[in-house]
Amino acid sequence: MRGLKVLPSGRPGRGRLYVNLPDGRAVAWYDREANRISVLADEHRDAVLAALRPYLAHGYAVGPPPVPTRAELRRLSLPPDRDLAPNRPGELLLGELEHGSAGTRARHRLRQDLTAQQQMGEVLDALEVEGWRVLHGVPLPGLGPVDHLLIGPAGLFCVRTVPGRRQRASVGELLLTVGRTEPRPDPRWIRRAAAAATRALAAPVSPALALVDAARIAVAPTVADIRVLEPATAAEVLASAPATLKPPDTEALFALARDSRTWLPGPAGPGPRSLLRPSASAGPPSSLPRPSSPPRPSSSRRSSSPPRWT
Repeated sequence: MRGLKVLPSGRPGRGRLYVNLPDGRAVAWYDREANRISVLADEHRDAVLAALRPYLAHGYAVGPPPVPTRAELRRLSLPPDRDLAPNRPGELLLGELEHGSAGTRARHRLRQDLTAQQQMGEVLDALEVEGWRVLHGVPLPGLGPVDHLLIGPAGLFCVRTVPGRRQRASVGELLLTVGRTEPRPDPRWIRRAAAAATRALAAPVSPALALVDAARIAVAPTVADIRVLEPATAAEVLASAPATLKPPDTEALFALARDSRTWLPGPAGPGPRSLLRPSASAGPPSSLPRPSSPPRPSSSRRSSSPPRWT
């Protein structure tokens, strides 16, 4: 059909393009951000596509937006301050660097931690196409934040990210050593964090350590319960793990974990609930790997969260 006019609206280059009849009536519009064409009159569909062809980006869709799923509706119902899903990797470190008053050396360590969390966070976020869901900066009362909470086909993982600084890293039963720096109690801490997440979600959560930019990693033979990840091989390692969760269970656990009230102690939180359903392929929930119990403290003056030592 001749006479169709394409007129822009909104921000230049990013707003909608409206397709109007000669009398000014709109018959379609093209949303550049969503890359979707909405056709109001089906009889003009072919003419609309021909008029918009010079402006279309690759992979555009035609039709109304898809109907949101139940999980998406639950996500939209959470206020922003209760929803943990928008957290970026290293969210808390970003605020500390911007508004904190630490010294030069402390800020340098914070930047190293932030870079490591951002690099590992990008790798974990990319796993969403494989059916995984990721939360960053999950608060655990009394322990501090978990860098990443990974939920997917192979189960749930609490991930603690450590910068390797291109040095040799040794993962022991109780301590982690990077280069010649003082050993840090990350293995003990991540076990306690996984146990706390298991109680909050009423589902088995396994501990994991992510070492970023380490020259070499040595893991003690006695460390059998902690998964050690690297950015270059994390996707392959997780893909090779046996599947224990179905997509509906993953979405249900993700919806529960993203609500900050889930992690509050006592009556403030919704309380643990069992969301896993047994299946023939995945087996009953009791067959999922469970983290080991955290070791007893050797001193009454142990800190609840390990410092970010160099």
